[in-house]
Amino acid sequence: MSDATRKAEAGAGLPAEVVARWAETIAAAYAGRVPLDDPQARGAVEGAVASLDAGTLRVAAPPGEGGADDAWITHGWLQQALSLYFRMRVSSTMEVGPFEFHDKIPLKRGLAAAGVRVVPPGVARYGSFLEPGVILMPGYVNVGARVGEGTLIDTWATVGSCAQIGRRVHLSGGVGIGGVLEPPQAQPVIVEDDAFVGSRAIVVEGVRVGAAAVLGAGVVLTSSTPIVDVRGPKPVETRGRVPARAVVIPGTRPRDFPAGAYGTPCALIIGERGASTDRKTSLNQALRDFGVPV
Repeated sequence: MSDATRKAEAGAGLPAEVVARWAETIAAAYAGRVPLDDPQARGAVEGAVASLDAGTLRVAAPPGEGGADDAWITHGWLQQALSLYFRMRVSSTMEVGPFEFHDKIPLKRGLAAAGVRVVPPGVARYGSFLEPGVILMPGYVNVGARVGEGTLIDTWATVGSCAQIGRRVHLSGGVGIGGVLEPPQAQPVIVEDDAFVGSRAIVVEGVRVGAAAVLGAGVVLTSSTPIVDVRGPKPVETRGRVPARAVVIPGTRPRDFPAGAYGTPCALIIGERGASTDRKTSLNQALRDFGVPV
């Protein structure tokens, strides 16, 4: 394990030796070499999940925090820890005012002290981490996810397990951010700082949305969705990653089938977000200028 990776995994206030021991124990328990009722295994799993909840560990580390060059590093042993945590726990009833829940994972607590606003019936699960200034409308943040400072998760938007959402991101109403626990080491969905994700957009299967990118309403991005840059004289096609500051809308392209030619989904990069659109008041106008539904 490199020094950079040790630093990224150790996080604030966690000795690298402790993290390395947890990782080794959890990997052994996940492989069945150590029983789940072993005190060391249980302690490692509970310690790892508690650290995810406190933000001292994260499932994926961005460039500069363990990643090489422009790469994110996924810590598969933490995904293993979450899978084991589910297996170690039994469902219990939780009552919150007029609401009743019955689940294996408790709700996140200490929201006021963390500087986080959650509007009923929004839910963040224990094992997720929300930085100060996050606003969670009646949406959902799953275990292992991390949401950056100043981000808005609008009504009925969902942030899946282990997803990494940056700072000052806007997830509009009904956005679906996919999650992943298995297979371990699979990259979660990553939405980097200052991105804007339009209403009912869907981002799943480890897709990475670059900093300050804009996804128009209804964009669907999976690992196999063609992302076509149409700004030049010829289309340039990629998959799995939206470049920083790109403005993206839903599109279709023709494909021949035995029954005839039909349009299949793709995503179109039609422009680049300018520096003047970093403020939300300007952003809405910029989206209209590009003809992007929000």
